[in-house]
Amino acid sequence: MTQQGIDDVAINNSGEWLALGASKFGQLLVWEWQSESYILKQQGHFDSMNDIVYSRDGNRIVTAADDGKIKLWDTQSGFCIVTFTEHSSGVTACEFAPRGNVLFTASLDGSVRAWDLIRYRNFRTFSAPTRLSFSSLAVDPSGEVVCAGSLGSFDIHIWSVQTGQLLDRLAGHEGPVSSLAFSPAGGLLVSGSWDRTVRMWNIFDRTQSHEALQLQADITAVAVRPDSKQLAVSTLDGQLTFWSIFEGSLSASLDGRRDATGGRKLSDWRTAMNVAGTKNSNCISYSMDGSCILTGGNSKYMCLYDVVSGSLLKKFTVSVNLSLEGTQEYLNSRTLTEAGPAGLLDSQAEASDLGDRIDRTLPGSGRGDFSSRRTRPAVRVTAVAFSPTGRAFCAASTEGLLVYSLDSTLQFDPFDLDMDVTPASTLEALAGRLYLQALIMGFRLNESSLLKRVFEAIPPVEVGRLVRQVPTVYIARLLGFVAQIINTSPRLESNLRWVEALLSTHGAFLKTNMPSMSHEVRMIQKAINTIQVDLARISNENTYILDYMLSQSAHNLEGSSVARLTNGSSGDSYS
Repeated sequence: MTQQGIDDVAINNSGEWLALGASKFGQLLVWEWQSESYILKQQGHFDSMNDIVYSRDGNRIVTAADDGKIKLWDTQSGFCIVTFTEHSSGVTACEFAPRGNVLFTASLDGSVRAWDLIRYRNFRTFSAPTRLSFSSLAVDPSGEVVCAGSLGSFDIHIWSVQTGQLLDRLAGHEGPVSSLAFSPAGGLLVSGSWDRTVRMWNIFDRTQSHEALQLQADITAVAVRPDSKQLAVSTLDGQLTFWSIFEGSLSASLDGRRDATGGRKLSDWRTAMNVAGTKNSNCISYSMDGSCILTGGNSKYMCLYDVVSGSLLKKFTVSVNLSLEGTQEYLNSRTLTEAGPAGLLDSQAEASDLGDRIDRTLPGSGRGDFSSRRTRPAVRVTAVAFSPTGRAFCAASTEGLLVYSLDSTLQFDPFDLDMDVTPASTLEALAGRLYLQALIMGFRLNESSLLKRVFEAIPPVEVGRLVRQVPTVYIARLLGFVAQIINTSPRLESNLRWVEALLSTHGAFLKTNMPSMSHEVRMIQKAINTIQVDLARISNENTYILDYMLSQSAHNLEGSSVARLTNGSSGDSYS
């Protein structure tokens, strides 16, 4: 079942399904012991996430973590689709190519990898001449150049995506490069460093000129507005500054220290408002229209600001879990003793064994002591990202991947793990002519063979009525399934009836939610274009065959008439 210990077990009422949970690796398994098969198998990251990014259609989220894994998540179901494990160390940054299904990732193992999300494989690996640990990544809007920065070297490395060769190394920073970002207009690379400067590079110019912006503290994150006219910079002193890219001047600034201040830790002797470690933002992201900016850092709050006025629009609380450090605002007097907080007392100081009395804690460690049996991770937000649709944003935190959305249809509705939803009950509903119920149960079970059987058993006269009654949460799945089955099923007229009913009935809904439905609509368009090409080819072939048959028929008729005339003339001469 799993390589680690199982922490929790649950059995359903009929005793046929067994649910297992392993907290070490974040595994959730649902096992059917009769058929010895998995009903559900999911696993999250077992280490902290470092970066997240949305796909261009907003239907997928990619997470990169310290466990060396890259996971692709579906925003509709909340399930992990694929996991990449080729990196040998922690993955620090990830970025989608502007065009195509290509993902780039940077890792501490000294490599930058390019992934094909259609075939799910690593097709290109970029590396530096010397061993470096890359911590930041940026991809050119044309998709031809990828850049990476590291904390060990002060240079920015540039590779060609097509050839995989190292094109250049940009030197100028006097400290580690903490953040990189390309201008959406192309040609301009923005880099932030711990040397308290932000540099803007024209990498495609022959001179490769750059301009330096001096700030008062170390740079933690940079972001370029989607219209390529403004640059946002977050610094270690909690300041958020906005710069004009064309003029290179400061446009506005705001102090986010009070807004970003989170809770206190168990070892803090000050109140939450006076703790210095939580007053800065480590990640920032613009909204798609550039009117808002979202920040997150080493606190339990995420702050949403209005760019024009600089006012705080809303604060989002990441977690209220008291088992995490940084969630409490005030001291709890019930846990205080004469020697200090009870959680800080050494319970092994009086142990008889010398090995138990030695303090092996790592000084300066911010992620807990891995040598101790029990740790208290601190709440923090490592990355934030807005969806391309502008209707949602996500955040990578200690509590996991959090998705905030304005749409009520974006809900976690994967499988209904109930004994009423089984293949047998689905076939019973189909036999009882409960076509809508059978179709929805087929989607929940997500078995392709069963779903195809239900789909093909629905009479054509029931298609229009059934499509009108389908819940909106299943429209995307139904569109995608119809697009897939068109390419394999010979029932051309029936499939086209489904397409016509879906587009005519739910056209307004598709138009309103086009950013989230664009993938399925493109699949339908591609399938219809394929049918059109095939029908045109078959029609042309049939035209040629009919012309040949008609010409042969005319030739045979002409030959038979000539034979009759010949026979008639020979009979007359004989008489």
